Amino acid sequence: MSAAMRDAYGAALLELGGIRPDVVVLDADLGNSIRCDAFGQRYPERYIEVGIAEQNMVGVAAGLAACGLVPVVNSFAVFAVCRALDQIRTSVCQPGLPVKIVGSYSGLAVSKGGSTHASVEDIAIMRALPGMTVIVPGDAAEAAQATRLLPEIPGPVYLRLYRNAVPAVVPEGYRFQPGRAVPLRPGRDVAIISTGTMTARAMEAARRLAQRGVEAAVLHVPTVKPLDAEAVVEAAEACGVVVTAEEHSVIGGLGAAVAECLGERRPTPVHRVGVPDRYGESGPDEALLAHMGVDAAAIERQALAALGIRLP
Repeated sequence: MSAAMRDAYGAALLELGGIRPDVVVLDADLGNSIRCDAFGQRYPERYIEVGIAEQNMVGVAAGLAACGLVPVVNSFAVFAVCRALDQIRTSVCQPGLPVKIVGSYSGLAVSKGGSTHASVEDIAIMRALPGMTVIVPGDAAEAAQATRLLPEIPGPVYLRLYRNAVPAVVPEGYRFQPGRAVPLRPGRDVAIISTGTMTARAMEAARRLAQRGVEAAVLHVPTVKPLDAEAVVEAAEACGVVVTAEEHSVIGGLGAAVAECLGERRPTPVHRVGVPDRYGESGPDEALLAHMGVDAAAIERQALAALGIRLP
């Protein structure tokens, strides 16, 4: 079953508002698209519409956090991160305030928004900020669980959400734990380590590889920072070769984090699937993902190449 993360996020945020009276939601005029507007209808005294002004939104959030509240700021990922970077760095991260930044419409599939709206560098930027936790859910259920836990995670948090409906990937009864990776499929030939929307595509690639006689393990990483280094090393030791997959630039994101980890702890060949060193484009979502090489077929090709298997 497929479901949209933004719908799950909006429902979980509403639920959170009834449990935590210290949660305040800020919106940069995208509440309907992001689904945070329902919170404002239920709790208007704890909802601030700042308009198209992400920099001011983060500055206001920092002030609210300094007063003991838990602000949750909302915008499209590219605007939440890139427009407000100075405010996030200086006003939120340096004092270590518990501002929760929600970037929706991440990656390439942004409804033909084009390069201005595609966010393929946000994970790298947020990873580089000291003290920032970076969460990239794989499906709607995980996005809802991460939302409910936002106030419990110390310091600033970046929650990266996706616009379109995505297949369920976490098992029934799963409980999201910040900093913990999730083994989804066993294997011994190649370990596919994925995050966000790419986990569903990694599972599809693993099924395709199985038809070729290749046993691919899949490790889902919902928290890119802090990285679950133990799980990454374990996957590398089990298979001897790793393919990473993310709907994000190959520079600075999950692939870089995994390569850094293994370079220090367990040197292993790492092959990265992600957006090349370029900006997004406009086009139908699935065609654009294939064009950029971030679909299940790309993961399958990279895994076969990593194993030295040539396609006929």
